[in-house]
Amino acid sequence: MVHDLYVLMITAGIVSLLFKLLKQPVVLGYIVAGVLVGPNLFGDNWVDPENVEAWGNIGVLFVLFCIGLEFRLKNLFQSGKVALVGAATIIVGMLVLGYGVGRFALMDNMNSLFLAAMLCMSSTTIVMKAIDEAGLSKARFVKGATGILILEDIVAVVLLVLLSSIAVKNSFEGVELLKKVGVLAITLVVWFVVGILIIPTFLRKVRPYLNDETLIILALGLCLGMVLTAEEAGFSSALGAFVMGMVLAETLESHRIEHLMAPLKNVFAAIFFVSVGMMINPSSLVTYWPSILIVSIVIIVGMITFGTLGCWWGGETMKDAMSTGFSFVQIGEFSFIIAALGSKLGVTDPAIYPIIVASSVLTTFLTPYIMKATVPCYDFLYSHASPRLKAKIDKREADVAKAEKAAANASTEDKFQLHREKANRVLRHTVVAKRVVNLFFENMSENDNE
Repeated sequence: MVHDLYVLMITAGIVSLLFKLLKQPVVLGYIVAGVLVGPNLFGDNWVDPENVEAWGNIGVLFVLFCIGLEFRLKNLFQSGKVALVGAATIIVGMLVLGYGVGRFALMDNMNSLFLAAMLCMSSTTIVMKAIDEAGLSKARFVKGATGILILEDIVAVVLLVLLSSIAVKNSFEGVELLKKVGVLAITLVVWFVVGILIIPTFLRKVRPYLNDETLIILALGLCLGMVLTAEEAGFSSALGAFVMGMVLAETLESHRIEHLMAPLKNVFAAIFFVSVGMMINPSSLVTYWPSILIVSIVIIVGMITFGTLGCWWGGETMKDAMSTGFSFVQIGEFSFIIAALGSKLGVTDPAIYPIIVASSVLTTFLTPYIMKATVPCYDFLYSHASPRLKAKIDKREADVAKAEKAAANASTEDKFQLHREKANRVLRHTVVAKRVVNLFFENMSENDNE
């Protein structure tokens, strides 16, 4: 096991360093490292695949836990209509497009459904990294893009649960699926509400005793406890990790936990992406290159189209809408997880996995260059737009600028009054629950004193 870990880490470290020098995402380096140590390139296994798979599964949990930690209800509410309409347009549009591509390629319903799910999610990690490296972190469109990515992550976790259920029964039954969605929604709400009412209060009570070591152990314990709860309830372990991350994101210790988790997440995420690379057969890339090219084009064109339309319908300016669409032109970690799920359950064609991974590598490589094309494409669209469309674009720009100016000029007293009214509404709706929680901890203190 130590030998396996040594081979994985040293190979991933050297290859990712090379990719950093080439100014490419390190995720691609991890995948290439997996190809190098896998059985398909040199004919021998340098590491035990079972050990790598076990560590990769742990890596998935930590990645989803950390994605949940980055989830902020405040950010989602600030994005508002843009996040909701944008995410819905992208997800629905890409699901329909992906399913149509699958059926056009003569795939059965199950393969087409999995393919659609793999194509409908952009990579949060890669998008935010590309935006940061392009110096656009403070750009106006980033807030809406972040909200869309948050909703996509939530939908991706839900899709994992639903696809698992569909794959196990090897059938697609509408009524039963709706029941499953209903049960899942109720379960998520209950877990989240109960977690929000209990865990933040608990952490506030014990905060004076929480050093870094105790906090990270407690956070991991809570994460794994929710993973077991999800499995016992018949859902995927990924759902439990993500939900606990969402709960802890609403605590005072969220940023501290996120900081402490970063090294652990990076290590196991690297192992997960290496395990993805180990499943790629380089010869299959030559065999399936037409499919890889077609899928990559579908991803790029589809994401640009649906991302731009969704953000425009959600109220953004045309330039900001296009900036979002042009930054979403890749698939990433959730696509790998869904592809691995289909392969593990034996319900997808073996060719889909290398096609998806290769398409992800290609689109990720192209992302920075496509983002740079946003302004020229916008200028071309504006200069060739009809007078009616040009008038709409100008009006939207003026309306957004006016709203921003009004928000900037809002007095501190008005803002305080608004926040106070919101707080009062929340307090009125949660006062009973808070009394129950306080009573619970008072009883705990009394028992400790006894």
